[in-house]
Amino acid sequence: MKFDKVAVGGTFDRFHKGHEKLITKAFSIGNNVLIGVTSDEFGGEKGLIDPCSMRMSGLEQFLKKFKSQYTVAKLEEPYGPTIYDHSIDAIVVSRETKPTADKINEIRVEKGMKPLEIFIIDWVLADDGKPISSTRIRKGEIDRDGKVLK
Repeated sequence: MKFDKVAVGGTFDRFHKGHEKLITKAFSIGNNVLIGVTSDEFGGEKGLIDPCSMRMSGLEQFLKKFKSQYTVAKLEEPYGPTIYDHSIDAIVVSRETKPTADKINEIRVEKGMKPLEIFIIDWVLADDGKPISSTRIRKGEIDRDGKVLK
């Protein structure tokens, strides 16, 4: 079943295979995909990350391959439009961000809104069997495809 509008959000720093899987899933279940990218201020809470403009640019390169409609927007806080936009039907998250999706649904229900269908994506593992992450890429442990560097 295709949903009309699906949300996905993240920092998308050091864009990697895990990010690709998350976004590809959103496009596979949605006619219209809303992609939230954490702003420099909000994303900066995670530490040393690339500027938002650079992260959005990397994301846009990947998005060129999709035919569906999509919108890329800056996120200034954890929930973005999911807590007020009635047209969003579903959300795609990783295991680590599932609690955020649960909180979004809690807020939506309190406001009398329909809860979102939640789709959880499993981690994409690097060659060493550990999850690919922006942090590991930043540290020089692995590359964006999960190849071990040291």
